[in-house]
Amino acid sequence: MKSEEIEKTLLQNLPGAEVKVRDTTGTGDHFDALVVWKGFAGKSLVQQHQLVMDILKTDLHSGALHALALKTRI
Repeated sequence: MKSEEIEKTLLQNLPGAEVKVRDTTGTGDHFDALVVWKGFAGKSLVQQHQLVMDILKTDLHSGALHALALKTRI
């Protein structure tokens, strides 16, 4: 999996978001992500992370994405 693929998936599902994803190991399965989105307003940090992880659940369940260190902001 590539950083760009994760960014594209998140941007398609979170209109107007700012997304930055970095492959932390160079192996295409461990990433850091920063997601800034106004739609997070009123949601707890846990809810924000659940929303993002739900978008990526197919990749997580298939093993294409093994680990994601996630930061979210409004």
